[in-house]
Amino acid sequence: MIALQQRDQPVFGLYAPRARQRSAGGAEDPGPVKMAQQLAGETIAYERSNFVFVGSMEGGVERGLPAFTEFMSAMRDAGSTAETHTLVVKMQNIAEDPDAVAHVGQPLNAGVSAIVFVGVESVEELRLGLDAMRFGSNGGTRRDDVGWAPTYWDLTEEEYRKRADLWPLNPDGALVNHTIIESHEGLAHVREIAAVPGVGVLWPGAGTLRRLFNSTDADGRRQVDMEAWEAATQQVLSACQKFDVACGYPANADDIETRLTQGFSVFVMNWGENGFETVEKGRAATGR
Repeated sequence: MIALQQRDQPVFGLYAPRARQRSAGGAEDPGPVKMAQQLAGETIAYERSNFVFVGSMEGGVERGLPAFTEFMSAMRDAGSTAETHTLVVKMQNIAEDPDAVAHVGQPLNAGVSAIVFVGVESVEELRLGLDAMRFGSNGGTRRDDVGWAPTYWDLTEEEYRKRADLWPLNPDGALVNHTIIESHEGLAHVREIAAVPGVGVLWPGAGTLRRLFNSTDADGRRQVDMEAWEAATQQVLSACQKFDVACGYPANADDIETRLTQGFSVFVMNWGENGFETVEKGRAATGR
């Protein structure tokens, strides 16, 4: 993932498959729940993406961690490593978390390579999270324990500690921060946020931003100001370009080529046929 960014090549990731899939309308499939071993098997079988994206801890690390740990254990047992399957995890809003330092460290100790901060609105909030990704020996606040992260990274504990620092703040680091802007307050400070050393990928929270520009007409129908929503998306992209930060976007098969042309370079897609098609279209458009 880092090597691709260093070569200015696009990065394509997929959400991990879900234990219960959702229908097109959003309802959960009433069929059997997939076990961790099944989910790991599906993940490993698809080899065309550059990272695996997990959003299950956005609602709370403590709530989502047990199932995620089972999934990571199954991935490891199936022969996966951080090199073959890089894990990117979205966690709860750090500004609202009184124990943010511990909660940032928990998925890192499980072996993930990137942490996604949602709803970031200030430089201070971002720096709190970035510091929590770095060990004290590197000037951060991450606790000294490493869990079984070295096992998933296929390194000794000493080797892991050397590698587990924040890129590109440390050019030799192998941890990446992703930061999502998804509020009016975040948009107001997006250039300050993009300028903070240590941000690896900056994202417009496209779905959440869209809801900011929703309104209800006289007949009670919901409408979206598409121009305002797109302007907000482009505002984040402009900040990325100004401060030379990779810009991410949750693409689909209909817009991946357009977003590539605009300058977005890191993409995440839903698991399934549309996501697989999007990866293929993105790779074809960029010669990958």
